[in-house]
Amino acid sequence: MPNIKSAKKRVKVTATKTLINKAFNSSLKTEIKKANHAVETGAENKAEAVRVAVKKIDQAAAKGILHKNAAARKKSALVRKLNAAQA
Repeated sequence: MPNIKSAKKRVKVTATKTLINKAFNSSLKTEIKKANHAVETGAENKAEAVRVAVKKIDQAAAKGILHKNAAARKKSALVRKLNAAQA
């Protein structure tokens, strides 16, 4: 346990940020799963689901929750699945 005031604050701030990042990551994974399910089942709203998931991935990359290359890889995989399903 830290004794210095600034170190105590760092512990609190890190805990808060960790909770926020976990919540965002959870919602990100949910959107990606929804998009994958919509594409695999051939739902009418598959393009919309992919669009929402790509937006969420972009937000995660902008906030630093996802690395930019990881975000690009996830978006590419989603769009490839969508294009294959539409072809």
